[in-house]
Amino acid sequence: MITIRSILFNLLFYLNLVILLIAAIPTLVLPRRAILGMAKLWGRTTLWLLRVICRIDVEWRGLEKIPPGGIVVAAKHQSTWETFALITLFSDPTFIIKRELMWIPFFGWYAWHGGMIPVDRGAGKAALSGMMEYARQALDEGRQIIIFPEGTRRSAGADPKYKFGVAHLYAEAGVPCVPIALNSGLFWPRRRFLRFPGTVRVDILEPIPPGAEPNAFFARLQDEIESATRRLIAEGARLHSGGAAAVAAARKE
Repeated sequence: MITIRSILFNLLFYLNLVILLIAAIPTLVLPRRAILGMAKLWGRTTLWLLRVICRIDVEWRGLEKIPPGGIVVAAKHQSTWETFALITLFSDPTFIIKRELMWIPFFGWYAWHGGMIPVDRGAGKAALSGMMEYARQALDEGRQIIIFPEGTRRSAGADPKYKFGVAHLYAEAGVPCVPIALNSGLFWPRRRFLRFPGTVRVDILEPIPPGAEPNAFFARLQDEIESATRRLIAEGARLHSGGAAAVAAARKE
C-alpha cells in the first residue's frame, strides 16, 4: 500500500504544482503578496495531499516562540517537505536559494517576483556580499529569511555539514535567529519516491538574540538544531516502522 499511495501522491503532487504554476501567471503583474499567497496555497494543498493519501501528518511545536517582524530562520534540511511546509508558518517569508534556480522558467520568474534571495555558491565572499544586499532589504520590509545552513538536503541521521554563511548572515542582519529542527526525512526521504506514513515533527527552538560572536553563534546553532533533530528522529523511528527504515538507509549513504 505504501508504494501505491506514494505513486498516487507523486502524480497528484506534480499535477497540483503544474496547475498552480499556470494559475499564478497573473500574479507576475500583481504585488508580491499575490505570488506568496499562491506559494502558501501550494504548501497547504501539498500538506493536505500528504495527510489524505500518504497518511503523513505534521505536528508543529513551539509556534509561540516565533517573534514578529524581520528574523532569520535557520532550519534543518532533510527533505523537499520543508521547502513548501515552512512557507505556511510565516507572514512574509523569503528563502535563500541557489542562483541557478532563478533561471528556471516559471519557477524562476515567480522566485524573482516573490523576492527570493539568490546566492552564487561559486562566488566566495562576493556571494555573501550580494546575498546581504537582498537580505537587508527583506529585513527592512519585516520579512522572515529562511536559510538551510547545510545548503542542501541531508538524510535523516546523516552527519551534519553546516556552512559558515549562516553565521555571516546572522552577524550582518542584527535580528534574532530562530532555529528549527525536524524529522521530515523519515517520511519523505531524499532521492526516493516512497512516502512513509507517520507524523513529521517540527520543533521551533528558542530564538538566538542578535549580537552573539559569529563563531559562538555558529557552534550554538548547530548544537541546538542537531540535538533537537536527534531527539525527533529517535521519536519518529520509535513510533513508526518507516522512520526506522529511513534512518537505516541514511546510515548506509
